[in-house]
Amino acid sequence: MNQPPASLPRSPELERALDRIRVVLSHTSHPGNIGAAARAMKTMGVSRLTLVNPKTFPHDEAIARSAGADDILANAAVCQSLGEALDGCLYAVAVSARHRNLGPKPMHAREAAPEILNLAADGEVALVFGNETSGLSNDEVQRCQRTVFIPANPDYTSLNLGAAVQLLCYELRMAAFIGQPPVVTKVVPFASPLATNGDVERLYAHLERVMVTTGFLDPVNPKRLMPKLRRLFGRAELERDEINILRGILDAVEKKIG
Repeated sequence: MNQPPASLPRSPELERALDRIRVVLSHTSHPGNIGAAARAMKTMGVSRLTLVNPKTFPHDEAIARSAGADDILANAAVCQSLGEALDGCLYAVAVSARHRNLGPKPMHAREAAPEILNLAADGEVALVFGNETSGLSNDEVQRCQRTVFIPANPDYTSLNLGAAVQLLCYELRMAAFIGQPPVVTKVVPFASPLATNGDVERLYAHLERVMVTTGFLDPVNPKRLMPKLRRLFGRAELERDEINILRGILDAVEKKIG
């Protein structure tokens, strides 16, 4: 998906719509999966978690698997029924690998993401995930207005709950930022400023001198060697550090040959 449909709000509105996405986990049996889902949500900028009758919660394993997303767990709402979990939502989206005759027509996740955000522009939207073993029941699916599936390998569609939450939240994030989410990863700068024209010309003069000294270049019959080297280095858009490295190599050659 390169561009969202024209009917979608502008990107800042889509970004704010992420705050109105409610991830609902129904009858989750393993606390570790709740933690994994919280971690998946936080990495994609989705923060609202609702649990329907979880087997075990709160739990230390949920905190451990959240890997720092324990604030999502601390603010999670715990409900006794799906109806209670969906209270206040304008729309509910069932996430299910099974295509059923009952319930809304299924859409794959990438196709559905812009529509989900469009709906969230008007109010809260719930993504409903079922139990790890049995998934969502027919009754739960019928309580939703949309059905979404992840187009996995048809011979093996089983996804871990945390992975399923991750994929849906990722598609929503990509749609919200129109395919260009901000990159905030801190990296060590590697590039140096581009070399000036004078730096490059001094490199060419140094290189030509060494090639003549070593006999590689005949100054009487230079042919097209220097123009070809100029074209080569011109394509490279040399940086200041690279010029220094190349001239350091040439200095070493000159010292070696005396």
